Amino acid sequence: MKILFVSAEVAPFSKAGGLADVVGSLPKELEKDAQIAIFTPLHGAIDKEKFKIKELENSQMWITFGSQPQKFNLYTTKLPGTDINVFFVKNDWYFTPFKDIYPRGLDPRYEHERYISFSLAVMEYAKALNFKPDVIHSNDWHTAMIPLYLHSNYKFDEFYKNTKCVFEIHNLAYQGIWFEDVLDFANMRKDIVFNQWGCEHYGMVNWMKGAINYSDRVVTVSDNYSKEILTGEYGENMDYTLRGIIPKLRGIVNGIDYTVFNPKTDNALVKNYDVCDFEKGKQENKKAICKFFGLEYNPQRPLIALISRLVDQKGIDLIRDMQYELQNLDADFVFLGSGDKDYENLFIWLSNNTKNIRAYVGYDAKLGNQIYAGSDFFLMPSKFEPCGLSQLIAMRYGSLPIVRATGGLEDTVTGYPLNNSTGFKFWAYNGWDMLNAIKCALYVYSDKYVFNAMRKSAMESDFSWGKSAQKYLNMYKEICA
Repeated sequence: MKILFVSAEVAPFSKAGGLADVVGSLPKELEKDAQIAIFTPLHGAIDKEKFKIKELENSQMWITFGSQPQKFNLYTTKLPGTDINVFFVKNDWYFTPFKDIYPRGLDPRYEHERYISFSLAVMEYAKALNFKPDVIHSNDWHTAMIPLYLHSNYKFDEFYKNTKCVFEIHNLAYQGIWFEDVLDFANMRKDIVFNQWGCEHYGMVNWMKGAINYSDRVVTVSDNYSKEILTGEYGENMDYTLRGIIPKLRGIVNGIDYTVFNPKTDNALVKNYDVCDFEKGKQENKKAICKFFGLEYNPQRPLIALISRLVDQKGIDLIRDMQYELQNLDADFVFLGSGDKDYENLFIWLSNNTKNIRAYVGYDAKLGNQIYAGSDFFLMPSKFEPCGLSQLIAMRYGSLPIVRATGGLEDTVTGYPLNNSTGFKFWAYNGWDMLNAIKCALYVYSDKYVFNAMRKSAMESDFSWGKSAQKYLNMYKEICA
């Protein structure tokens, strides 16, 4: 079986969120059962020397969009630790000039052009390489054009005659919506795709809707999220469409790569540790984090962390609402992330004007791992969360999640006081419920026997890719049978 993964980001080459981790990890588990290729844009931020990325000979290709030809080149390397080929599509107009994967302030039309051109280039390069996929696995709206191209432009193409398509929703909130004339740029047949059973949505082109309708399977990144998006509350105006494709909708919980996120071998940590000897290791890392953020180290005072994009989805408004109550808790807080300027400014103000709250606005992967290792609790008050990887990483490092029970957070965290509990939950989306969950965690922190038992349960939780990968493989076989 041949599987072609297509994604806007792939770890470790490029990363802005959990999508990169999934596409960089899942293929490793599938390698023994399938022949895999991964396609992603050659972003300007990708270090070609570090990852030994080389251009393929005679890879130049010209493709016309609208009436404008665009030049592409293809680069390649191996996914670290595997024999999987990762192909990077280079275009000097749409991707290489930018140091960010998703640059801020781009014209929305230009953003659509970027991923239309990438998706069509992937289709053509797969043919040029004679990689005839049994399954194309596309991810989020950036590559949602591929199922539409298969349904229209490549419908009678012998090369893709038996190719099936899986579309994965990592976040339903971002659907790729623009005006009808973008189909002219894509050179896509309007009479085939622009209708209520295709990509037309309230008079606009909606790439995600088209992918949902034309794919053989639609996957969400947790089982609970696959049910939530069928409702008006979480459906993002797509619930009606999703209820119509329930037979092909699947929910598969994300995993994490335990060879990457491993406190016993992580070079970023001050002191390594494992589940058999975590107390001293976590204390040493806690000392280092407190020193970095200018907090006084106190082993009797818990450290609560948040690592997140600073956007409404992540529940940052609850922290804003409870900022004065948090200042009066017998606990310290460290925040790491970037996003909306209002939230960034809030975190900077809190860092400058409070005794127990510190923030680093930006993102540093090494610092992030140190925070996971040094913190006692990990806060995720999300408004919605398709799966979430941060809580899985936090548990791996012995930091107990405090989460709102939504989406994948409900699936992956066992709330106190249940047997083998691994964290703390609250349900209603308001600051007072979040505050009560934090206070419950602080109460448990004072009982070191229960606290350490929960940390042990969290670190022993198995969210490796093995089980999830088997579910993906079964799904591929199901649609190819």
